[in-house]
Amino acid sequence: MFTLTTERLVLRDFTLGDEDAVHQYASDPVVCRYVDWGPNTLAVTRAFLADATLEAAGVERRSFTLAITSKVDGLVIGSVAVWEVSAAHRRAELGFVVNPKFQGQGYASEAGSAVLELAFARLGAQRVQATCRPENSASASVLTKIGMVEEGRMRAHMVIRGTSVDSLLFAAVQSEIASADFA
Repeated sequence: MFTLTTERLVLRDFTLGDEDAVHQYASDPVVCRYVDWGPNTLAVTRAFLADATLEAAGVERRSFTLAITSKVDGLVIGSVAVWEVSAAHRRAELGFVVNPKFQGQGYASEAGSAVLELAFARLGAQRVQATCRPENSASASVLTKIGMVEEGRMRAHMVIRGTSVDSLLFAAVQSEIASADFA
């Protein structure tokens, strides 16, 4: 099982036993209001976990969909993912979701920072990008906090529940992150 450890968290591969914890936040309409998935039915949550466990079994992984868990008690707090978008262009993308019970405590920033480093170190990415809805100021704040720069607004970027929505595009470039670490 793949794991990444941070100060307060263990980011690990999902297991089928995570169903109740994942479904708690993935079925919440408030959690899903800014994303193109959910609110999940139990069947959709089970399919997500089946896909995540299949991904984890891959020999040459180019994507990591990880449970964000508390280092103290192992409780599933949310999910964070990073995946290769283009090997040829060394691009990856990241995303995260946190159960509302645990929002506002810096867990998304801690997990996001760890998978950003994973993208550069393990996937060999030179650029990692992420998007969020313009009205999702909490996610925009997390992305900025982990060193990503807002590059612009993509108009009519996605269709969510039948409505075209804009997205803000954020990115981190390895050379800029590396130079900031030595500043």
